[in-house]
Amino acid sequence: MFTSLFVGNLSFQATEEDVRELFQHAGTVGAVRIITDQFSGRSRGFGFVEMATREEAAEAIKMLNGRLFRDRDLVVDEARPQPQRGRGGPRSTPKSGHRSTPQNRP
Repeated sequence: MFTSLFVGNLSFQATEEDVRELFQHAGTVGAVRIITDQFSGRSRGFGFVEMATREEAAEAIKMLNGRLFRDRDLVVDEARPQPQRGRGGPRSTPKSGHRSTPQNRP
């Protein structure tokens, strides 16, 4: 089972292949994903790397956290699970003080 790592303070010019090559020094790398802005497509300066085992993930953290990579000191840590989000939409949470009752409707 792969262990996911958060990689922060990435250079905006770093590619997924650059990151893969760096992390391969610590062990077997699964997926590498650099997060990009949905509108411009440019890097947001962080991403995620999957390492094959917990031991390799721990080695990657030890080797690479704080290491200078493309003129930036990397932040490498175990990724936290993404918080659950609601379904969203305008009706999912009422506005403060507003209730949709017959008295409030025109």
